[in-house]
Amino acid sequence: MSLSRLQVRQLLEALGARTPAPASGAAAALTGAMAAALVELAARFAGDDAAAVRAQTLAGELARLADEDGEAYGAFLAERSAASRQRTVDVPLAVAARADEVALLGAAVRARLDSAVAADAEAGEALARAAAAVARRLAEVNQRP
Repeated sequence: MSLSRLQVRQLLEALGARTPAPASGAAAALTGAMAAALVELAARFAGDDAAAVRAQTLAGELARLADEDGEAYGAFLAERSAASRQRTVDVPLAVAARADEVALLGAAVRARLDSAVAADAEAGEALARAAAAVARRLAEVNQRP
């Protein structure tokens, strides 16, 4: 199931279901993707095409990582191997790295805006920081045997 293709209500139901995945890793990745979309919006208002394109790219990567997170956890549950455990660490760390980049991009864009759209860049930055923190914590938890 591709999470990015679900309607919002379906996504919320999937996250709230009593299943191993999707869970916090997917939620962090999708939060990062939404943060990137807000940064993209702000970058377009700032006239910064390069930042808008980069934010759009990061949003796509984060949406893909939301699906990968569930796949990684499913593989770990099935295999219980060191390699599959490592993937449950690597995917959230990839989410954190991209979310960190979104936050930095959001801060840079926000600094160039003096309109109400600056709040969108600020929101993107804050959401990205939260997504990165959750993803890092998940990676830490998943490292434990």
